Amino acid sequence: MTDRPQGPSAHDDASNDDVSLESVFLSEDDDAAWDGDSVIEIVDFSQFEEIDDDDEDEAVWDDDAETAERLRQWGFETSDFSGGDEQEPEFLPLVAIVGRPNVGKSTLVNRIIGRREAVVEDVPGVTRDRVTYQAEWAGRRFLLMDTGGWEREPQGMAAQVTAQAERAMHEADVIAFVLDATVGATNADEDVVKVLRRAKKPVILVANKVDDNRTDADAAMLWSLGLGEPYAVSSLHGRGSGDLLDVIVAALPEEGTGRNTETGPRRVALLGKPNVGKSSLLNKLAGENRVVVDAVAGTTVDPVDELIEIAGTEWRFVDTAGIRKRVNEASGHEYYASLRTKSALEKAEVAVVLLEAQEPLAEQDTRILSLVVDAGRALILAFNKWDLIDEERQRYLEREIERDLHQVSWAPRVNVSARTGRHMEKLVPALNLALSNWDRRIPTSKLNAFVAELVASHPHPLRGGRQPRILFATQAATRPPTFVLFTTGFLEAGYRRFIERRLREEFGFDGTPIRINLRVRQKRMKKS
Repeated sequence: MTDRPQGPSAHDDASNDDVSLESVFLSEDDDAAWDGDSVIEIVDFSQFEEIDDDDEDEAVWDDDAETAERLRQWGFETSDFSGGDEQEPEFLPLVAIVGRPNVGKSTLVNRIIGRREAVVEDVPGVTRDRVTYQAEWAGRRFLLMDTGGWEREPQGMAAQVTAQAERAMHEADVIAFVLDATVGATNADEDVVKVLRRAKKPVILVANKVDDNRTDADAAMLWSLGLGEPYAVSSLHGRGSGDLLDVIVAALPEEGTGRNTETGPRRVALLGKPNVGKSSLLNKLAGENRVVVDAVAGTTVDPVDELIEIAGTEWRFVDTAGIRKRVNEASGHEYYASLRTKSALEKAEVAVVLLEAQEPLAEQDTRILSLVVDAGRALILAFNKWDLIDEERQRYLEREIERDLHQVSWAPRVNVSARTGRHMEKLVPALNLALSNWDRRIPTSKLNAFVAELVASHPHPLRGGRQPRILFATQAATRPPTFVLFTTGFLEAGYRRFIERRLREEFGFDGTPIRINLRVRQKRMKKS
């Protein structure tokens, strides 16, 4: 009787600290995630260069060029990602869309950029921060800044929204002042005109909600504001939007003042539940009130990009809306805010997930962490409001982390306070560590030497009298590190987790998820 190898088994996971990286938060026995073509592919090696079964363990190549060529022959496309190269900053003309609440500013923004990016709902006050998008018309590229509604005598959160709108007026190269033509010029609109004149910027008067010829006369009444010709448009139906864009492009300066957010520094997404302190953290890092902060949960709706310099290095921080519940269960602008948050995560390189130190870890926290790992982004855990907890809570929190967050034990952790600025200096080293490992590539020869030693000391358990073997290993990509194992059979979940854990022990990879894909050799038919 053959002795069973003493390597890790599929069910012997008591010592496994990390979850399988290919399917975050799956149960240990759940192999379903490995049945998709994106993870496991059956490859017929026989149609390519023959590999003698007696020499399978010698099928290791030291030359990376030869390795890439063999993988291409086997139908696998290798990619070489150059990580971390910063591009030169690009400055484009900036157009600010301003006006009273609920006059259709965000709808006009969506019409101009050609997609439903800004969150829109038929209630006033949905947009609160200054949100910038890239637009193009007639071959001219520019930045479009959506703003919250300006109010005459704002109170509470509305005062911060109004302040942000006025800041946009002073930063813009061109201002598009939007009014509701069906309502006409109100006292609040006349007050906005005074602010616009103090800004001393080119102003284009936009008469919105002119859906047909019957309301053209309403638009003509806006000549009384003294800002020139009112351009009648319907942001909802697109009527007159082309003529308006012609006027905007004609007013743009040759050189703009707006920083293009698509290029330049590395992008950091701030994620977390509502009211966990994401906006407060961004303001503390910036040293000023860049975004609106309020005690009411759900203050941030649209993702807000801000360029912040920390210790001589520029970073692009993206403040996102708090994810309150499952996206398919959300309603109204909350649903669209959740979609924008996921889109912002896809555009980011590293995510800082904020968790409340004084509150027990919730299911929503683990769901957000799952989103980050599924997206393949580098990850930092930031426990906010650390100034509010005592030593007893710290002990309980350590137990909760060990019990509930063992799946992401590889993520660097910082304990901060966005209110007091405690330990803010530890955030940048954690970001640099996570991003460097996210970009990291292991040489093929070194990786195969590691795998050979690993398999020799802990071979895969026998299943049905057969023992699958790893023929060859290579790192196919970075961002995140992606490894491909060419095997003679299927590797069980427990053994894959074992390989992942040993990879981290040997090479580090703190702060980044790892993806391990399998290429299983198809069984060759014996020649008769």
